[in-house]
Amino acid sequence: MSLVLHGYRYSVYVRIARLALAEKRVAYAQVEVNPFGQDVAAAYLALHPFGRVPTLVHDGFALYETAAISRYIDRAFPGPKLQPEEAHALARMDQIIGVIDSYGYWPLVRQVFSHRIFRPAIGQPADDAEAARGLADSAKVLAALEALASPMPFLVGPTLSLADLHLGAMIAYFTAVPEGAALLDHHPKLARWWRRLQPRPSMAATAPGLPTTHRPVTQV
Repeated sequence: MSLVLHGYRYSVYVRIARLALAEKRVAYAQVEVNPFGQDVAAAYLALHPFGRVPTLVHDGFALYETAAISRYIDRAFPGPKLQPEEAHALARMDQIIGVIDSYGYWPLVRQVFSHRIFRPAIGQPADDAEAARGLADSAKVLAALEALASPMPFLVGPTLSLADLHLGAMIAYFTAVPEGAALLDHHPKLARWWRRLQPRPSMAATAPGLPTTHRPVTQV
């Protein structure tokens, strides 16, 4: 079997795919692709015409878009099921993923994490006002997710789902900022959920770390 994940090591969306692969215990190869670089290789654009990440290639079958990739991983490989079968729980999983993508990624990651941690780490200028706007918008996102989250151990029920992996990749970055961690603590269900999710082996195995030297202009 040939399984290759193309992506940028600091991307939360690449980490979501890696988390799904880790939870299913699937071995794969990785190819680094920086979609923010000046020249994205033509070979990669042949796989993903929009030049974003990640892209998964399984025995010649190429697939892009994170939601499609994570669902494919769950369907194509043995291991614990990452999607509930009950209709309400499955719909809630899809809804939470949609909320995260549509309303959560930008403030949690691109505003708060990027301007407070990532940009300084790579020697780029950071904008405190942009981070403050992100924190304000994140409060609304977290309140909405708190209302949707199950009181059970994971976001949509008693077992891990793709919703947990999707949000977990972003909360890992968000809570690396002290104000982000403090804001999450104001939401009891989410705070309990994060304390359960954070120690999972898959989280440690996919942690991207941060660059230790200045790099060319990039984003997360």
